[in-house]
Amino acid sequence: MTNSDLPITAVPGGIVDPVASARAELKAALAAIEIKGNVPRRLDKASKRAAVRLRLFSERNPAGAIAIAVGAAAVVGSAVWVIARAISR
Repeated sequence: MTNSDLPITAVPGGIVDPVASARAELKAALAAIEIKGNVPRRLDKASKRAAVRLRLFSERNPAGAIAIAVGAAAVVGSAVWVIARAISR
């Protein structure tokens, strides 16, 4: 495995210079923080994964997908009704 094959959050081995080692560790730590802290990017990736899974599920089980859609619509409709009723009182 070469250095280019390592993930950006890994510290390459074999660094003997303490300054270069500290820089590599800092670079890896900052990359890990950026990956964990970039919430919009993580949400985008998660929503794309969920869309692919839902698409595959709907192709394999159309009746189940329709049932899930109806259930989700009922939950959202009920929530809107409860909120509207609470506001109107």
